[in-house]
Amino acid sequence: MKSSSSMFQNVWRICNLLMSLFFGLATYVQINDPDAGLWMAGYAIPASLTLILSWRPYITETLIWRRLADLYVLIGTTFCAMLAWILFKEGIINIFQQEEGREFSGLMLAVTWLLLCRHSGRDEIGMVRLSTAVGITIFPFVAWLYYYINTELSANWPAHCKTSL
Repeated sequence: MKSSSSMFQNVWRICNLLMSLFFGLATYVQINDPDAGLWMAGYAIPASLTLILSWRPYITETLIWRRLADLYVLIGTTFCAMLAWILFKEGIINIFQQEEGREFSGLMLAVTWLLLCRHSGRDEIGMVRLSTAVGITIFPFVAWLYYYINTELSANWPAHCKTSL
C-alpha cells in the first residue's frame, strides 16, 4: 500500500511539472498576441502555482496558495463565461479555428487543472484524481502536436498564432 501511494504521489508530481511546462509554453507563445500581457499573466499564474505544487505537494493546504488559486479560478471562470457567450452568440462550432475558442479552451484547461489540484495535499492522491490528471496532462500536448503536424488545420489562424513556435 505504501509503495503504490508513493508511486501515485510521484506521478502526481510529474503531472504537475508537465502542466507547469505546458502553461509556461502557453505563456511564451502569447508574446506576439495583440493582448499579450493579459494572456501571458493568464498562463503564467497557473504555471507558477503548478510548478510550486510539483516541488511541494502539500502547498495546496497553505492559505496563500489556496487564495491565489481561488482568485484565479474566479476570474478565469468569469472570462470563460464571457468567451463562451461570444462563441455561442456567433454560432462558432469549430472553436480551435477562432481566437476566442482557443482562448476559452486554454483558460478552461487552467481553471480545471487548478480545481483538480485544490486540496490535493490534504489526503493521499486517489486513483480517480490521478487518472484524471494523467488524461488532462496528456491532452494539451497531443492536441498541440496534432495542430502543428496538420498545418491545414491552422492555416486560417492569424499570423501571430503561426509564428510563436
